[in-house]
Amino acid sequence: MNLAHTTVLLWVWGGLQAFEIVEKENIFQRTPCPAFLIFDNAAYLADMSFELPCHCKPEEVSAVVWYYQKHLGSSHTKVLTDFDGRVLTEAAQVRVGSDMLVRFSIRMFSLLVFRAQPEDSGLYFCGTRKGDYFYAYDVDIQSSEVMVATFKDQGQEPFADDYYGSLHVFTTFWEWTPCDRCGVRGEQWRIGLCYLQSPDLSPRYRKTLPDVVSCGSQAVPRKLRAKARDHTPELLVQSCMVPCRKTTMTREGVMAIFNYVSKVGSRPWVPQVPIQFHQQRLGHGLIISCPGARPEHAVAWDKDHQYLYRTQYLKGVNRSMRVFIDHGNHLHIRFTQLDDRGIYYCWRQGVRVAGFRLGVTSRGRYKASFSDPETRSAVELTLLGYLLITAVFATIHLCRCCCYLLRCCPDFSP
Repeated sequence: MNLAHTTVLLWVWGGLQAFEIVEKENIFQRTPCPAFLIFDNAAYLADMSFELPCHCKPEEVSAVVWYYQKHLGSSHTKVLTDFDGRVLTEAAQVRVGSDMLVRFSIRMFSLLVFRAQPEDSGLYFCGTRKGDYFYAYDVDIQSSEVMVATFKDQGQEPFADDYYGSLHVFTTFWEWTPCDRCGVRGEQWRIGLCYLQSPDLSPRYRKTLPDVVSCGSQAVPRKLRAKARDHTPELLVQSCMVPCRKTTMTREGVMAIFNYVSKVGSRPWVPQVPIQFHQQRLGHGLIISCPGARPEHAVAWDKDHQYLYRTQYLKGVNRSMRVFIDHGNHLHIRFTQLDDRGIYYCWRQGVRVAGFRLGVTSRGRYKASFSDPETRSAVELTLLGYLLITAVFATIHLCRCCCYLLRCCPDFSP
């Protein structure tokens, strides 16, 4: 009787699994490809990662190939695949500034781009290795370098909409992030990207609202794009306060051992989050990233018991800031000093997740590398100085030659 029941259960489970596979394969059959190629408009902020799904493909196509063009009809097209659709890239291994061919991945017919940059803006095509396109995107990556922060607690207001005849330029805000801290006063923010509305847009681009696309879309004519250039992305910040969630004690055994070892009653210090130690040389810069955080996440930084709020430490608030938080949620320390020593805690989505114990030393050998921005700046300044000295030297000798030639030339005047 048990064997019969087991056989029936295995047969039912196999049937359900086969049904699930059939359902997954029939997704593309239910989504017909458009007869005329239309571009879906999508806008993101720089340093964000995004996914472009290939919503349709012919049934006989088993692997897709992704293509990239800077402008429609461009003769230079990048192929973003190994022609088998199996290119994989780990997001943790991608660095800021890497080439786009290094910062992408293809999974389940979808294109994933990690840490997108403004130069990645353009047209993305989903097609075959023969160059037949059946789905396309118009991607606009807006720069965070010119982003303007607005603090609601200080009575500041977002940008007002701009009107140029039939052209309407405005900011579209995303949802508020969760509070970046719990149990204490925290902050939350929302990202605003530039959009415009005009009846003069190209009909080949699909809009979420009638005649509305992002400001950097290929659907916007060049003359209209120049008018919307001054409308930059925005960051709206406000204070918040939320209680912390109760967590169950999972380290009773470890604490019992500590209590047994310290029989006097003074417990040793046990960190609540993983702590990483880093030794930094005095006078050199440092950039700290929060593990697992993305630019759209709510990330906060503390130094020991000091809260580093964005109202004081956000990049651009003060041009002479030595310690600041950029729009990608990284903590920057320029020209490290001795008083920078301490533990820097990182919050992600309202939960403290990691700590960095920073030590500063004035001695030790420092290996120069071109990946270090300070090393690159030093090399650039040195080369610029040599070029300036060479230009001055050449100018002086040229003047001396001219004076010598003018003296040696005969004077034919009567």
